Amino acid sequence: MSDYEDNDAGDFGDEPAFEDDELNDYYDPEDADENGERGRDDEDNGDQDVVISGDAAAAASAGKSTKESNKDKKIPNDQRTTTPFMTKYERARILGTRALQISMNAPVLVDLEGETDPLQIAIKELREKKIPLIVRRYLPDGFYEDWTCEELLQ
Repeated sequence: MSDYEDNDAGDFGDEPAFEDDELNDYYDPEDADENGERGRDDEDNGDQDVVISGDAAAAASAGKSTKESNKDKKIPNDQRTTTPFMTKYERARILGTRALQISMNAPVLVDLEGETDPLQIAIKELREKKIPLIVRRYLPDGFYEDWTCEELLQ
């Protein structure tokens, strides 16, 4: 029984909820890239463990340049000018990144001792300087410095 007179289906019972065109509108990831490229090149996989730090505009402009000029903008380790101290922002980013990796079943590099929380495991790895990530600090001129977590002091 219905509140709308004797017709149980109501006035809109025969109408489809969506138009036929709306049902077929969905996101196709292959259409996202006009060049037909689906992802990063195999040569770029060396940067997957790099955590970006510093000027966002410099990082964005560095991302638009070619690979050769990107390698030219790296400052050698013996000529780095920034301090060897990890900032609180870098620490938060590293711990979050590593905790996410651990939660997605990445190998743990320290003894667990019954610990199950990914963030606590990441903190323990950072304390023991075992996190395999690199902090990339962009400078205002577009050059960058790479620091390993082992080199940075907390």
